[in-house]
Formats: sequence, structure tokens, C-alpha cells
Amino acid sequence: MGLPLVRDENSVRWLTLNRPDVLNALTLEDLTALREAVLGIGPEVRAIVVTGAGDRAFSSGMHVATFADLTPTTSRHVIDEVGACLGAIRLAPVPTVAMINGYCLGAAFELALACDVRVAHAEVRFGLPEVKLGIPSVVEAALLPHYVGLSKAKEMILTGDLYAASDLPPGLVNRLAPRTQLREVTETLLRSLTMPTREVIAAQKSLFETWLNCGLEESIATSKDVFAHMWDSPATAAAVARYQSGRRV
Repeated sequence: MGLPLVRDENSVRWLTLNRPDVLNALTLEDLTALREAVLGIGPEVRAIVVTGAGDRAFSSGMHVATFADLTPTTSRHVIDEVGACLGAIRLAPVPTVAMINGYCLGAAFELALACDVRVAHAEVRFGLPEVKLGIPSVVEAALLPHYVGLSKAKEMILTGDLYAASDLPPGLVNRLAPRTQLREVTETLLRSLTMPTREVIAAQKSLFETWLNCGLEESIATSKDVFAHMWDSPATAAAVARYQSGRRV
């Protein structure tokens, strides 16, 4: 038990948070290992899944010891490390999936928000309890209103309370599955996520960033540029040809 486990299986990189004795609480070393595992994928990797070891927690977030004796300088280092890790996951050029098997709290909840899609069972508990420690929720918590709406996001962040997956708006969890079928449902979703070309997935994900950060006119203009540039890749013409061939059959 310790640093996240990294395993490549059927073109998918599985990252398992691996401190089940402390509900997979994260350390700065874990964040570095996760970031390197995401940034280090080769062309053979078509998707990334993050999950937690054991059956109690995806992760309880940053280990509380991380916050002991921080100063303005050292706290900035900590949050920069959190941001670098979660940013690498959000900007990965392949689909990213959080397979959430238990408590999903704090920075780990932000990690799940940074992923493209989330699979969970109904008993999973989500929360951003930082406010109860006198610490604001930051970084990828900024995405929460997009998933649950501004009113619910304010409630979750300002109370720091925990919420069952089944009690939250449907936009947060893409697939709710029985606990025993979590892996099966995740793998079914992965088959759909890895069917398009790697090139178009990377392009589409870059557009999501544009749509989140820019106005409508710039988003449309950028979308047109991305569409045109896709034809620089032989994979695009090949995918169109395969689709046409399949339809004729």
C-alpha cells in the first residue's frame, strides 16, 4: 500500500489510489505519481480510469497531515501541486473515467470532477468538507456548478456536508451501477469512449475547454478551425471511409 498503482490493460490505463487503510487519502507524492502516469501515456493508451483500492473509498481527499503547519508560501505549493495533478487529468487527450467505489471527498471529489465521466454506486458519498476545516474548496471545485447547478453547488460547498450519489442531480454521475457491477458498467462505457479515433477525442476535449472558458462567438470560430484541422490527420479520412463502408453493409 502506498503510491497509486498503474496498470495498462486493453489500451486502458488503470490508476488505483492505494492507501485503503486511510480511505485512500492522498499525499503530495501520490499527486506527483498520478500526474506522471497521466502525462506519460503513449499512443497505445485510449482511456484512463481512476479508482480506489478496497471497497470503502474512492478517496477521502488530501491526508489531513498535509495541512499541518502550513504558511502562505507552503500552502501555495500544496495547492499548486493539487492543481497540476487535476489539470493533467482534465486536459488528458484521452477520455478519463472516475470509477467511484466509496467515499469521494475533498480533492478526490475534485479529481472526479476533472474526469470526463463518472461511474458510481448509489451508496457513494460525495462531499467537499474543506470549509469545516476553515479551508475553501478551490481548483476543480469550480466545475461543480456545471454538474449540479449553482444553488446545489453552493449548498454542498458552504455546508461541507456529504451527499449520496442517488440524492444529487443527474448531471454529476454518468452511470449509477450496483456495487458489484461497477467494473462491468465502467468497461461497457469504455467501449463506447474508445471507439472514436484518438485524434478526434483529443480535438473534442480541447473544444470543451474552449466552450467552458470563452464566449459563444469565439467558441464557434475555434470549433470551425478545429474541424478544418482534423483533415490534416489521415485517421479522419480513414474513419469516415470505415463508417461509409459499414453503412453500405
